[in-house]
Amino acid sequence: MTPTRVLVLNSGSSSVKYQLIDMADRSRLAVGLAERIGEETSALHHEPLAGGGGKRERHGRLADHDAALEAVAEELAADGMGLDSPELAVIGHRVVHGGLKLTVPTLVDDAVLKEIERLIPVAPLHNPANVTGIRTAQRLRPDLPQVAVFDTAFHSAMPEHAARYAIDVETADAHRVRRYGFHGTSHAYVSRKAAELLGKDPSEVNLIVLHLGNGASASAVRGGRCEDTSMGLTPLEGLVMGTRSGDIDPAVVFHLGRVAGMSMDEVDELLNKRSGLLGLCGDNDMRQIRRRMAEGDAAARLAFDIYIHRLKKYIGAYYAVLGTVDAVVFTAGVGENSAPVREAAVAGLEELGLAVDGELNAAGGKEARLISPSYARVKVAVVPTDEELEIAEQSYALVASR
Repeated sequence: MTPTRVLVLNSGSSSVKYQLIDMADRSRLAVGLAERIGEETSALHHEPLAGGGGKRERHGRLADHDAALEAVAEELAADGMGLDSPELAVIGHRVVHGGLKLTVPTLVDDAVLKEIERLIPVAPLHNPANVTGIRTAQRLRPDLPQVAVFDTAFHSAMPEHAARYAIDVETADAHRVRRYGFHGTSHAYVSRKAAELLGKDPSEVNLIVLHLGNGASASAVRGGRCEDTSMGLTPLEGLVMGTRSGDIDPAVVFHLGRVAGMSMDEVDELLNKRSGLLGLCGDNDMRQIRRRMAEGDAAARLAFDIYIHRLKKYIGAYYAVLGTVDAVVFTAGVGENSAPVREAAVAGLEELGLAVDGELNAAGGKEARLISPSYARVKVAVVPTDEELEIAEQSYALVASR
């Protein structure tokens, strides 16, 4: 029997998200989340999707990622799908930063782990947790292939004129300062699915992909390859996000240091955790912002308008970068579920060939769909992202080709 199952692990600083996927039919067998790792209020939420059974929860301290993954393994084993199963082919790991060397799905060995660790200074919140998840999985199943799939990989195709910042080249190279981009697994999956929706091969279409969640990014995709993306050295650059500022004059950092006496760490926390929608109006949930707007809340209205203004700027900029655009594609939590955001982002862009059909836009759905009128020169689409399936696809393809 050829093993066809892939366990996908997304290890965050205090959480582990996981899915067990059978690549024979792309079905989910189990999903779950271990959260608040290291705290007394740790919890594990586990849901078997095959063979019946309902959701289960564990509460109580999970001291570290080792303990969390051991608990995950126990829950999977209770469903007859443990890590020792002969049907498990590979464990696929989401790794946020792969830099310039790790640009394709990669079998993990000591050299790969060292490179991921070397990139910790440019991804201090994510790469350490990713390494921990890999090492723990290796300990639990040392004979099984471990594959790292990198958020930055899809954007590694960006031309140098898009990836470089206009700073001294020697300084930039010495400290690996350039634009890497993030959410690449989502952009890769969504751009491919959008091409399918249009009935074309990815090599035949130009797309603007808008990944709008609590973190948000845009990409210009030419013929299946990333031409430009909004996030840069870190996930802070670009669009207005839930708690991140997005684009900002870098001199703001110096100004706050001189005038407000803020340290680098304090400015870092301000821009990453107390800015964006949260900083503008005290809410980072688009649903709550829309509710407040309906009640006449001026701060919520301004936050929404700033968010949309930035989106429009990137749509226009990436239209110019690509020259011709086949579709603008919305994905992720806000992009998939907020019809008002989609409508507002496209409003006024009719001269660019963009329009939204009100009825199609308002209709919900979990499937990829067009929401533009038939006469629109540029299609507008909603394509649900599936980063876990993309990681599973890439991981399984790599081990199957060995």
